[in-house]
Amino acid sequence: MAARKSAKKPNVSAEELTKHYREMLLIRRFEEKSGQLYGMGLIGGFCHLYIGQEAVVVGLEAAAEEGDKRVTSYRDHGHMLACGMDPDGVMAELTGREGGYSKGKGGSMHMFSKEKHFYGGHGIVGAQVPLGAGLAFADKYKGNGRVTFAYFGDGAANQGQVYETFNMAALWKLPVVFVIENNQYAMGTSQQRSTSSAEIWERGKAFGIPGEAVDGMNVLSVKEAGERAVAHCRSGDGPYILEVKTYRYRGHSMSDPAKYRTREEVQKMREERDPIEHVREMLLTGKHATEDDLKAIDKEIKEIVSKSADFAKESPEPALEELWTDIYADEVPQEASA
Repeated sequence: MAARKSAKKPNVSAEELTKHYREMLLIRRFEEKSGQLYGMGLIGGFCHLYIGQEAVVVGLEAAAEEGDKRVTSYRDHGHMLACGMDPDGVMAELTGREGGYSKGKGGSMHMFSKEKHFYGGHGIVGAQVPLGAGLAFADKYKGNGRVTFAYFGDGAANQGQVYETFNMAALWKLPVVFVIENNQYAMGTSQQRSTSSAEIWERGKAFGIPGEAVDGMNVLSVKEAGERAVAHCRSGDGPYILEVKTYRYRGHSMSDPAKYRTREEVQKMREERDPIEHVREMLLTGKHATEDDLKAIDKEIKEIVSKSADFAKESPEPALEELWTDIYADEVPQEASA
């Protein structure tokens, strides 16, 4: 892999680098296993993998605090793992099993964790953005100092509801970080062909929302930008926009042959810009870890992922009665409604 040039030596500890490496590697290996299970027919429906974009969510989670919330689109497995959700429960949900976070009823795009403040996976493009503003509104109302991360892609950035939400968030000074995960191809069309503005984050200027673009293939750059965004929101100054420029290695979903770009382009990104290899290189060149240390981490991660796949396969499919549970937030007793 080609070495990256840096103007200054990053101020980061060996422990922090190793943590980033582990978290990104877990997402990568988990997604690779998910792709295998999809190919075997054990995961049905749609499956959107996060391979290549790991630095985005790992960097931003490093800037978050306990109690902060996150909501995202259908490319959501990485977000779940990064915020601490159990790989067993995530994989079981992907395979539609009872042991999943939504008891097998949600699948890849629809699982939640109240404990980890993860509010989905949403299949409608851009629909999660106003929901993220709603979560931020609740926190402002409560005055608890929490921040919401509302993730969406470069394709969703052209949805009208996004700008309605920008306007409302600016008016009410909501503590929400709008994260544009710009992987350059939306569902299958390059940004150059679909989006008039080269810098999407600058659209926030029309609403008085500050923001910036950041290298989404560098976890340390993402964390640094995330800390600025979070500090802005916590100070009561309203929303902030981060356009995180990243790249997905696989197609839009498992059924996408990705013929809108060349194999050479993808290979070049893998060889020169891979976010995991970047941290791996820093660990080795900084003598924070040896090759054997990193092999041991990879072995441990593979065991965790293999265990999650076994758990999913062994977990039973949901019973028919499960279809009638979790329909309403609070079931009203029949005598109370009479």
